[in-house]
Amino acid sequence: MTSSADSLPHLRWGILGTGWVSSMFLRDLLTTRPDAKADHTITAIGSSSVEKGTSFVEKLWEKAPDKPKPQVYADYQGVYDDPTVDIVYIGTPHSLHRKNCLDAIAGGKHVLCEKPFTINAKEAKDIVDAARKKGVFVMEAAWVRFCSLFEALREEIVVKKSIGEVEGMSIDFGNKFDLGSLPDNHRLKDPALGGGALLDIGFYTLTYASIILGEWKVGKDHPKPSKVQSTLDIVDGIDVANTVILEYPSASGGIKTGVCISGFRYSSSEEFGFIEGTNGSITLFGPAVSVPGGFKITEGQRQDPPAADTRTTRVFNVERHEGTLGFYWEADAVAQDIAAGKTESDVVPLDETLRLMQLMDEIRAANGLKYPQDED
Repeated sequence: MTSSADSLPHLRWGILGTGWVSSMFLRDLLTTRPDAKADHTITAIGSSSVEKGTSFVEKLWEKAPDKPKPQVYADYQGVYDDPTVDIVYIGTPHSLHRKNCLDAIAGGKHVLCEKPFTINAKEAKDIVDAARKKGVFVMEAAWVRFCSLFEALREEIVVKKSIGEVEGMSIDFGNKFDLGSLPDNHRLKDPALGGGALLDIGFYTLTYASIILGEWKVGKDHPKPSKVQSTLDIVDGIDVANTVILEYPSASGGIKTGVCISGFRYSSSEEFGFIEGTNGSITLFGPAVSVPGGFKITEGQRQDPPAADTRTTRVFNVERHEGTLGFYWEADAVAQDIAAGKTESDVVPLDETLRLMQLMDEIRAANGLKYPQDED
């Protein structure tokens, strides 16, 4: 890790895993951005074989021929031992996250670990304890939290109170998969790999609802929901769909409710979320809950006909570089935090990761969904 007063922080990355999420993360980091807040170099790739890792690199670097290519290792230990690696990005299946994180931490590396952070809160606590003891930076890659959408929402909802007091919201993340066509050991359907919709995409719906209804308070500062209700549609040991209702105390003295839906049976529409306030509403839109495109805010209350509609509407659009998803936002934030000497993010602190893992544990327990790791 290098930086100076007149230069951007520079972070050297080692990558674990050569699947879809790692490829998207790297594609974003390899994109030249004039507005970048940090410099990133990929120095190492850990794969199951040199051939597989080399093929992965060749494909991604086709569009970034000016970028230096990383060293490819036929295992993960090579990445942990590489002195040119400052931080390890963990893009492996989440059943491997605990071991991968602990091994990277033991090697003295900083860690950015994909969501879900682990299978359960116990595994997450093991990582948190190890990170704090070692004094390295560790963060869950809740990358959507670094999208400009969340800061714009906070400005409208908390600072300006543009829609009055929030009374309720709903968010729907349908991501259709033909589970029957997938092998039994696929990460989405194998209980031993933490399969199911809750950990894979329910993470996002719970993040939106709890952040918005909890008024952007995270970790130990987050107000505990007064009630959590849930239903999981369990098939062959995993949830293929789920509905979670979070209740928080409202400013009026009543409750404000968040309805969170996620599942594999359908793909949700572009308008995936609705926030209702005492003086207006917000509609969230985009290709997916995980890739928000922006929101439409309507100020004022609808009047019954024949009264004129005096509401006003504005639109906020998320701006991304062409061909990217926005993983560079979290990568830049991590680089800035490490350069500042931090070991945790203020946006996604480790206690926030523990909070969400504990919430998902609670939801699974209430519906009788257990993974093998829960028995350890």
